[in-house]
Amino acid sequence: MLLSAASGALAISLRRTFAALAAGVQGRASTLDVEGSIVWNLRLPRVLMAALVGASLGSSGAAMQGIFRNPLADPYLLGVASGASFGATLALCLSGRLAEAFSDAPFAMGRFSAFVPLFAFFGAAGAVLATLALSRGGRRSRTASLLLAGVVVGSVFVSMTTFLMLRDADRLRAVITWTMGNLSLSSWRDVVLVSPYAAAGMALLYALARGLDALQLGEDTARTLGVNPRTIRFGVIAGASLATGAAVAFVGIIGFVGLVAPHVMRRLGAPHHRVLLPASALGGATLLVVADFGARTLIRPAELPVGVVTTLVGGPFFLWLLRRES
Repeated sequence: MLLSAASGALAISLRRTFAALAAGVQGRASTLDVEGSIVWNLRLPRVLMAALVGASLGSSGAAMQGIFRNPLADPYLLGVASGASFGATLALCLSGRLAEAFSDAPFAMGRFSAFVPLFAFFGAAGAVLATLALSRGGRRSRTASLLLAGVVVGSVFVSMTTFLMLRDADRLRAVITWTMGNLSLSSWRDVVLVSPYAAAGMALLYALARGLDALQLGEDTARTLGVNPRTIRFGVIAGASLATGAAVAFVGIIGFVGLVAPHVMRRLGAPHHRVLLPASALGGATLLVVADFGARTLIRPAELPVGVVTTLVGGPFFLWLLRRES
């Protein structure tokens, strides 16, 4: 995180980065020079937001893979992110400030800003419930049904989101950048706003870790152990939707973090969810911070959307998983 905060179009030494961090923590941010202000006001909030969003997506992916007993489950593949994106965009449209919201800071909207993550949560929850409903009763395998239903639900929500965005065609480029994942507008205020939603979602998932472990033995066995599968499933959907919805509402769609991080952590020796969930949060945070570091440095002084970097990493990984499953 410190290395990422020191890197960018303007390289700043680690010593000066440490000094800016110390000054900001001590309440002396107003005394910082230009380089110190860049570190404290621009780069550190961005890095912290990347870590927070990555942790939310990583833990949500691990919980969803556990609840569906499906290694291909992911907050984005099951339509959760598309639903959250639609909910956030709808909230911004209802505020009457869509153009300003996407052209400047996403939450420079006064008292209405607190409702954007809430709309994103309901959009995410609606998407995953629709995916579950569509995947029932088919002749295909559970894995294939979930993937197909997730693709359908995600496509529908993407279409509705695009319709809302096209109402403001003058800002279409800025909107597209947001849908590809954009951490560049993150501020300390955004970090403060997203933290309660992400923390609540991850805490709920961790509270269900024992139940997730029991479900790996089958629903009948889980019931004999005193675990209610329906309660666990509802709690995981709520927690993952809250964490993912907050992430999408503040930084846009960043794919494959929730798919890659849990698999990596399982291979490193974290099979049980009481270990896997926090490990996946750490892995997701690390992956997104590194991806953001690459997005800012690969073609500097310009930068790539961070969602492009995670897709370049996660796309081949997903294809490898599909081949392994088949």
